[in-house]
Amino acid sequence: MGERKLFGTDGIRGKANVYPMTGEVAFSLGRAVTAYFQKLNGSKQTTIIIGKDTRRSCYMLEQAFSSGVCAQGGVAILTGPLPTPGVAFVTESMRADAGVMISASHNTYSDNGIKIFDKSGHKLPDEVELQLESMVLNPELIEVKVDENLGKAKRIDEVVGRYIVKVKSALNSDYSLDGMRLVVDGANGAGYKVAPMCFEELGAEVIRVGNAPNGININDKIGALHPELCAHEVVRYRADLGVCLDGDGDRLVIVDEKGAIVPGDVLMGIFAKFLKDTNALGEANEVVGTLMSNFGLELYLNEIGVKFSRTNVGDRYIVEQMRKSGANFGGEPSGHLIFKDYATTGDGILAALKVVECIKFYKKPLSSLAKEVKLVPQILNNIKVSQKKPFESLEEVQACVKKCEEKLKGKGRVLLRYSGTENLARVMVEGSKQDLVEECVSELSEVVKKALV
Repeated sequence: MGERKLFGTDGIRGKANVYPMTGEVAFSLGRAVTAYFQKLNGSKQTTIIIGKDTRRSCYMLEQAFSSGVCAQGGVAILTGPLPTPGVAFVTESMRADAGVMISASHNTYSDNGIKIFDKSGHKLPDEVELQLESMVLNPELIEVKVDENLGKAKRIDEVVGRYIVKVKSALNSDYSLDGMRLVVDGANGAGYKVAPMCFEELGAEVIRVGNAPNGININDKIGALHPELCAHEVVRYRADLGVCLDGDGDRLVIVDEKGAIVPGDVLMGIFAKFLKDTNALGEANEVVGTLMSNFGLELYLNEIGVKFSRTNVGDRYIVEQMRKSGANFGGEPSGHLIFKDYATTGDGILAALKVVECIKFYKKPLSSLAKEVKLVPQILNNIKVSQKKPFESLEEVQACVKKCEEKLKGKGRVLLRYSGTENLARVMVEGSKQDLVEECVSELSEVVKKALV
C-alpha cells in the first residue's frame, strides 16, 4: 500500500485555508469522490450527501466540495449542521452513493476536516482513500464533464428530523426518559440542536450547555474534551446525567449523577456487561477496543467471559474488525462507542440513550455501575514532534522501552504511536502501580523528545 499524503486516521484534517484544508483541495476531492462512485454505480446518477459542523470555515469547504461534485456531474445534497453519525445514516437512508462530513471533530475552530462514507454509511477503507488521493493529486486522471453532463446542488432540511427519529428508536421501548433531568453539552458543534431535541422528545428535562455556536466557539472550553462545566451543572441542578458531545457529535463523555466524569473504558465495561446480560452481544461474544484501551478493561471483560480484541486507533478500524468478526459493540477511551445494531459509526446521542437503558435495567445510578469496572493506572503523554520516524528505527527509544517492560514485569503495557492528524508522539504506559507507571512515562518521554523534537 502506498504512502498516504492527504488522509490520516479519520479523513483529511488540518488548519482551515492552509493546504490541504483549502477550497482548492475540497473542490478536487469533490470531483474525485464523484468520479470514483460514478464508476461503481454505472449509469445511475451519483448523489453525494454533504453535512457539516458549525465552524466558520465549513461555509468555504462545503461550497467548494459541492462545486466539485457539480463539476463532475453529480448531485450534491447539503444538509447543514448535522452530527457525523447523522450524515452516515442519511446517506444510507436516502440511498445516496456517498456521504461527506466536513468537520475537525474535537479540534479547535481554526482546523477543519473531511470524512467520507460509502452508501452503507461506513467510512472508506485505506485502499479507496489512496485511490482518491491519486485523483486529487493527478486531476488529469478524471474525465472533464461539460454541457448537459454537469451536475447540480440542493439544500434540504428534513434530514435532521429523519436522524432524530432514527436515534430515538435505539432506546428500548420499555423505557422512557420521563422524570429524568439531563445536562446536555453540544460543544457548540454539530449536535447543539438535535441532541437536546432527542432527549426532550423522549421525556427528559434538559439543561442546555454549549448550544450557541457562533462559528468560532466550537469545542472552546466545552464539550467532550472539556466536560468540567457540564459536571458543575450536573451538581448544581441535581441532574441524573451529564451528556457531553464533541464537535461533530460522534463521541460521548458522560458525567454521573454525582458530577464525576466516567472514563470511556469504564463505560465500555458497563455496556459490555449490559449487552451480555440482555443477550445482545451477539454470537461473537466479543468487544472491540483499540491499542489505547485500558488493560483493566481487558481484565474485566475476561472476568465476565467476554472476548476482547484490539485494533489500531480510529473508529473505522474498530468497525472493520466488528464487521469481520461479527461483534456488536466496540469503542475507544475517547468516547467513540459503536453499537452495530443501530449505527455504522460512533454516535454520542445514541450512546447516551444506552447509558439510560443500563441505569433503568439494573435499577442503579451510573456511579454505582461504574464502580464495578476497575481500570489500572495509565498515563498518556503527548509530545510535539518535528518528524515522525518509525519508532522501531530509534535504538535509544527501543532500549528504553525494553527497560520499562522489564520493570512492569508483565503486569502492564508500553505503547508508542503517532497521532494520525497532528504532529504528536503519544507515549503511553500502564501497569498495576502508579509510581512505576509515572517513572516509566517520564523516562520514555525524555528519550522520545531527544530523538524527535
